[in-house]
Amino acid sequence: MRAFACPHCSALVFFENSVCLTCGTEIGFSRAERTVVRAQGRHRCANRRTATCNWFADGPGALCDCCALTRTRPADDDAAGLAAFALTEQAKRRLLYQLDDLALPVVGRDAGRGGDPRGGLAFDLLSSTHEPVTTGHASGVVTLDLAEGDAGYRERMRVQLAEPYRTLLGHLRHETGHWYWEVLVDRPGRNDDFRALFGDERESYADALERHYSSAPPGGWEDRYVSSYATAHPWEDWAETFAHYLHIRDTSQTAAAFGISVQGPLDAREDLTSEPHESEKDFDAIAAAWLPLTYALNAVNRSMGHADLYPFVLAPTVLDKLRFVHELVVARPAYVPVSPPA
Repeated sequence: MRAFACPHCSALVFFENSVCLTCGTEIGFSRAERTVVRAQGRHRCANRRTATCNWFADGPGALCDCCALTRTRPADDDAAGLAAFALTEQAKRRLLYQLDDLALPVVGRDAGRGGDPRGGLAFDLLSSTHEPVTTGHASGVVTLDLAEGDAGYRERMRVQLAEPYRTLLGHLRHETGHWYWEVLVDRPGRNDDFRALFGDERESYADALERHYSSAPPGGWEDRYVSSYATAHPWEDWAETFAHYLHIRDTSQTAAAFGISVQGPLDAREDLTSEPHESEKDFDAIAAAWLPLTYALNAVNRSMGHADLYPFVLAPTVLDKLRFVHELVVARPAYVPVSPPA
């Protein structure tokens, strides 16, 4: 995330702010301008209160581009679901900001808004209060159980599944990663290159998941995978790796924007515009800056009595997979829509 300044007094403001806490100017985020701007003369998103959204929309009573990607949300009388919905939408705004920043295609499913009616990202944010909800994906449609918005539930699941890291933003990055496999690998025909690193995705997905949940991960998995869940199937390996790549790029960018550099080649004094910084195009430079930063962040967390902020070790094979994701992302391939039904 890049650092933002108040358009009136130039004080530091954050991505989520609706008002400058220094001078009181009403502000919000403009996706078209990719920055925080004055609210005067603009239309607030219709989800301003429901989802604490500070983005601007095209007209009065309209949803912003990010909120419009959500197809389904909890009912108005589901207080717990709506609270989790607001947290999830907050994470989704960060996701969309980063996807835009990396110039990855998003394309809406509403043809009336110029999107691809047969493809693109869409979100079903469902409450499992009254019926079971399975977090997952289906060709760009991301379904998320809003119970993940409850910190206690999320921590119980993290421990139960032996995960070192579990967040709403992480879920969104992982599930959208499945769609970007279609966009960056499958449709452009990069399957052979993918299989050389991740394995053959034509293996039965259902059988692979059943095997994963019924047995322990293979010994020495840390030498080849970013997480134990990545061992389940090549598609899950890709989604976990893609999500991890977004973690790295976002955190590195935020650190640089705030002048934090720990013996790495990224010069935090450079003006990071919407175009990638030159060293951001080189994955080896990104990794060289990332690893020292994680050591420092872990040390800071320990000084506060917390566990490591970044509880991962990136083996050489994992770095090769991350490099593959990086190369596909920076190539910025033209979006290939899904073929229309016969």
